[in-house]
Amino acid sequence: MASIFSKIISGEIPAYKLAENEHFLSFLDVNPLCAGHALVIPKKEVDWIFDMEDQDLSQLHIFAKKVALGIKATVPCIKVGVAVIGLEVPHAHIHLVPMNKIGDLNFAGQRAQFTAEEFKTLAEKISSNIVL
Repeated sequence: MASIFSKIISGEIPAYKLAENEHFLSFLDVNPLCAGHALVIPKKEVDWIFDMEDQDLSQLHIFAKKVALGIKATVPCIKVGVAVIGLEVPHAHIHLVPMNKIGDLNFAGQRAQFTAEEFKTLAEKISSNIVL
């Protein structure tokens, strides 16, 4: 059975896309820690990030860097934190989370709530600040 991320890649499930190329996709997390919380995924379905080929893993991180710079240019924050958890979806992914304090990267904490229009507007703003 295809993961939810594979369904997003195929267009079966909609997403607030930030950036995309032939191999990778980034979109806003719909259950975010804060405004600008994004996911970066390989289009090739791989369960665990460390099962990825070295070349693909390095390219995923380079793509994530470009997305993180776009997030930082859009969302007021000191840095964009990076987390790889890998338990919630069986598809390799990187979380990018705008941070102003270390507690902002607490996945056990309360999640932020946004309307569809707020997600859409934020995705457009971040996307406009990403240079691939």
